Amino acid sequence: MKPPQLPPSAIRSVTLDLDGTLLDTVPDLCAAANGMLRELGLPQRPENEIRDFVGRGIDNLVLRCLSRDQAPTLEAHERALAVFRRHYAATNGKAAQPFPGVVDGLEHFRKMGLKMAVITNKAAAFTGPLLVATGLNQYLEFAVSGDTLAEKKPHPLPLLHACERLGTLPGNNLHIGDSKHDAEAARAAGCPVFCVPYGYNEGCDVRELDCDAIVASIEAAAILIDA
Repeated sequence: MKPPQLPPSAIRSVTLDLDGTLLDTVPDLCAAANGMLRELGLPQRPENEIRDFVGRGIDNLVLRCLSRDQAPTLEAHERALAVFRRHYAATNGKAAQPFPGVVDGLEHFRKMGLKMAVITNKAAAFTGPLLVATGLNQYLEFAVSGDTLAEKKPHPLPLLHACERLGTLPGNNLHIGDSKHDAEAARAAGCPVFCVPYGYNEGCDVRELDCDAIVASIEAAAILIDA
């Protein structure tokens, strides 16, 4: 891991992952996933198992919930997706909560005059309502969702798109996430990247990732670049 060399003058904007970085959304996702499984007559999944399925979008989450001895057919997957989306529309934002230090960190970034945006692999239909329900929308310029562009993380396109909209060069945009998808996307885009250790990383230890710093919270990230 490289030591952070990010003076405040070098950072002009901040992009942030959503699920697992800003918000603990597993309770909502778990309720929707098990609602889907019940409706399809399939066994339930424990929350800790579903937590490991989060991070690569709803399609992957549903696929992994369905996959046991063998992968489902395309028809079965598409049917399950429709059922999941209906359940998640009802549970989205109901139990999700910001992780400790998130609100204070976003306030700190705002006081530093840094523009912020969310980059998530979550579908846009759920991203906006979730941000409104949790009050985080007030800190953000916009959100780039998993279906906003032709590519999603770990592809660099979402970060490059966000930097362009924020009017920031990639080298001056700090990305903060919780998984290898965030680290890989940021590196490919040319953005410095911090990782938090508490998120949804599909079992991959963040200490193994190519990031500039591991920070205990969003607040700790803000303090680090404002030092």
